Amino acid sequence: MSATTTNPEQKNIMDRLEPYLAFIGPMVMILAILIFMGIAEPARYFRLTNLNLILLDAALYMPMAMAMTFVITQRGIDLSIGSIAALSAILMAFLVKQYGFPAWVAVPLAIVLGALMGLINGLVITRFKVPDLIGTLAMDLVYRGLALVIAKGLVLARFPDLITEIGRGQIPGFIPVPVVLGLITMAIGYVVLTRTYFGRYTIAIGSNPEASEMTGVAVDRHKIYAYVLMGAAAAMAGVMLTGKLNAIQATSAPYFNLHVIAAVVVGGTSLFGGRASMIGSLAGVLLLSMMINALVTLRIEFFWQSVASGVVIVSSVALYTWMQKKDRDGAHGLMTALRSKEAQKLIRFSAALIGALILLLALGAGLATEPAPSG
Repeated sequence: MSATTTNPEQKNIMDRLEPYLAFIGPMVMILAILIFMGIAEPARYFRLTNLNLILLDAALYMPMAMAMTFVITQRGIDLSIGSIAALSAILMAFLVKQYGFPAWVAVPLAIVLGALMGLINGLVITRFKVPDLIGTLAMDLVYRGLALVIAKGLVLARFPDLITEIGRGQIPGFIPVPVVLGLITMAIGYVVLTRTYFGRYTIAIGSNPEASEMTGVAVDRHKIYAYVLMGAAAAMAGVMLTGKLNAIQATSAPYFNLHVIAAVVVGGTSLFGGRASMIGSLAGVLLLSMMINALVTLRIEFFWQSVASGVVIVSSVALYTWMQKKDRDGAHGLMTALRSKEAQKLIRFSAALIGALILLLALGAGLATEPAPSG
């Protein structure tokens, strides 16, 4: 027997945990946030009302994170979801406010319109062979422009109870309605990803699209399906945002795409395709919502939140890119790989990046002063 052969029973705990690192990574960061905030601001951060705010914020991104997991796993990307959410919500608002449609009709129509926009994205990418990044970025401009043209600068507000319930309703003695809706979509996504042919084909296409096509998988058709799902999920998020604020305007949801992509990537879905984790995407959504809420609780200015999100994204992508290398550890296990020169460089770089972030946040907190009272 070769000296490098490893008995599965002799694997250490790190090797056993390796398949679950996509989920463990964000959970460790969530635990770190809880410990830090338990020391820094326990009274404000752990209030029931604040925990409710975290869940409401996370619920808004859950449907989109579910759909984006399929898109990214197929080596795609969608930068138009913020515009799809805004345009779908604007059209729903006009159906209700201007044309007297009942909310129970306008809401499904908005989701269908979002799916139609996702279909257009898919056709642009597969039929015209426009790269996903360029195609969805261009369509983002189109959808946002249409929203601006239709709304004409108006802020549409005061919607029927059904819409506000979707955005901020509360089940008595339970949890908020949008959280229930978000968790349901994530559960459906998990089942589809792990128990259906569509999920298997999604992973196969991301791993090797040419080989998938040679085995009879309709690659372009499945890509279109993923973008249709993405459009419908973005429209659903637009409805939830409208209900949450009880208002909508054409410039709403400007950062949906970056937030959702960050959550999915942090959760372990590979930007290079072929690896997905729906539970990891859920953990990523919760992590980013908790992190942003923590920064707000610490009275850090909004602009520093973008800095923190960017650092988390860079560190996560670097880690998962290293983990996905086929020749990463050979037969020597994870701990041996972590002791390699490449891994040590990555660890030092990540530590320096996080250290720089902490210094920047401290600087930002020090510079943030209360405005002097007038008079």
